[in-house]
Amino acid sequence: MQIISYFCETNQLLKAMTITLISFTSKNEKLGVGAHETLLSELEKYFTIKWVDYTQLNQFDKNEFALLFIQTGGVEHLITQQFHNLPHPAVMLTDGQYNSLPAAMEIAAWYRSKGLKSEILHGDLKTIVQRIFTLKRNFDVRRQLAEQRIGIIGTPSPWLVSSHVDYLLTKQRWGVEHINIPFERVVDIYRDVTDNQVGASCAAIASQALACRESTPEDMLKAMRLYRAVRQVCQEEQLNAVTINCKKLHEKTGATCCLALAMLNDEGITAGCEGDLQSLFTMLAVRLITGKGSFIGNLSQVNAATNNILLSHCSIGFKQTSQFILRSHFESNSSISIQGILPLGDATVVKCGGECLDKYYLSSGTILDNTNYLNLCRTQVQVHLDTDVSYFLEKAISNHHILVQGNHTEALESFFQSNTCMRIE
Repeated sequence: MQIISYFCETNQLLKAMTITLISFTSKNEKLGVGAHETLLSELEKYFTIKWVDYTQLNQFDKNEFALLFIQTGGVEHLITQQFHNLPHPAVMLTDGQYNSLPAAMEIAAWYRSKGLKSEILHGDLKTIVQRIFTLKRNFDVRRQLAEQRIGIIGTPSPWLVSSHVDYLLTKQRWGVEHINIPFERVVDIYRDVTDNQVGASCAAIASQALACRESTPEDMLKAMRLYRAVRQVCQEEQLNAVTINCKKLHEKTGATCCLALAMLNDEGITAGCEGDLQSLFTMLAVRLITGKGSFIGNLSQVNAATNNILLSHCSIGFKQTSQFILRSHFESNSSISIQGILPLGDATVVKCGGECLDKYYLSSGTILDNTNYLNLCRTQVQVHLDTDVSYFLEKAISNHHILVQGNHTEALESFFQSNTCMRIE
């Protein structure tokens, strides 16, 4: 009940959280004041309640989070008649009085017979309140996702043969908008940015680094100019997230995107590499659900004996690290990359995939070590997982997986399940 105790301490914040109760009552029942007093008084400790009678659904805004409040029995037919005007999935609230629970069970069975999702909130009041908080969060994240604009600079890297998404299907399923951006637009801006314009920013980043190896000051200037160019495009297109075909942009500018991605992620613009839209969507969902940035990594090692994996890549947001070293890019041995040193402790590994982003993998784990193998990308994180690592060799959605610090499996599982995604284990 940690979530409830937290919200109890911030009661003013709570009262700003409104839930709509769509009330269903049989005409045969004449309910007086306080008919459901125990349930409602508990809810009013945490939420501002807005009432809508089922006969006034024209006043219901579908952008509001709403529960179907089943007050009595005999309302089953009213639900089926109003089905198209009600929120989906249907979440029914009942305290069991006046035959309300039997009615809710009948309605839930009707939804299931149609292949639709429904849920009954009944029983322990604290559990009901906690579940409402979770449902409200999932509802808000889903709404926010529907407002997200995702930029794709260039095309996905050719080796990502299983990481594509269908723009139309993902638009229909999640509401996200994909915007294709040609390389030339970024390159033109990059060429207009001068070294003098980015010199101070380069010095600021270098002063925070634990060390600077292999790369030169000229490499740093080019990488910072590229960051400025990508950020300008993000601002002009009002992007919430961006992914880049890093290799092709490197060929055109002589600069890698590793620094740009790190800085954009720190600024709240979710940024991923290689044009991997499945991983970018996962990172975006993780940020909206947990409020945290995340790390996109290659599966570089899988050890079935210890149930450990090694994730590696050449960029990570500085805010996710306890220290960082400025390095050259591993594959090209040029420009700038980030070797991040992450705090040890709880972590979550997650991936949402499939052409319409309807599948997911999820596991809690523990960051054990920051390794320094010479033959892998610069940021290297060894993670012990709480689920069987055979998934990565037998059923993996794709190569890239996402690491976020802390255990967020409950929140992520609830969100993906509420959106009818299929878990791959």
